[in-house]
Amino acid sequence: MEQDKEMKDAVSSFVESLEEEQREDKLIENSLKKETGTVDENISGMEKIAKKLKKVTELICIGENVKISTDAKEAKLSIQGGDLSAAIGRNGRNIAAMEYIINLIGKRKKLIDYRVSIDIKDYRKNRIDKIKKTAMEMADKAIKEGRKIVLKPMCAYERKVIHSALAKFKKVTTKSIHEEPDRRIIIYPAREAGQEN
Repeated sequence: MEQDKEMKDAVSSFVESLEEEQREDKLIENSLKKETGTVDENISGMEKIAKKLKKVTELICIGENVKISTDAKEAKLSIQGGDLSAAIGRNGRNIAAMEYIINLIGKRKKLIDYRVSIDIKDYRKNRIDKIKKTAMEMADKAIKEGRKIVLKPMCAYERKVIHSALAKFKKVTTKSIHEEPDRRIIIYPAREAGQEN
């Protein structure tokens, strides 16, 4: 709860600072135009987005030295630093919120015309590995026990990882049920696919 409040406060603070910069004509893009006459072509949209992400992260994790690495080919931004747990949030919720904000800024400021993904200290990478491992274990359990296995509620991104991971198996099928925030996956042994017993 406290982390959620901190995240909301940090997001509000960041949005306010952006609006203030815009009112005072102090946006990064505008200062580059004044210095060079045009926006420096050597600074890519990804680098500009990385600067904004660094600012957001430092507002959330006050006092932390934050480093951002970019992978333009994969459209990924990776954040490294000391204690970044407030930026990660419970079950990675704050990463998702930051990703949403950064993509919104990128689109609004016309810095990028594609969606970027964000990871903090490899949290998402490790989480995906863990989700895939759990999916395989639950698929094996469904096959061995000959019954459906209902997983706990997950975000859309995590459900997509499970559906993709288990799509290769012919012995099981997957189906998402319920509505957000209780949307979850059911793993069926192939012969029971589509049944709701």
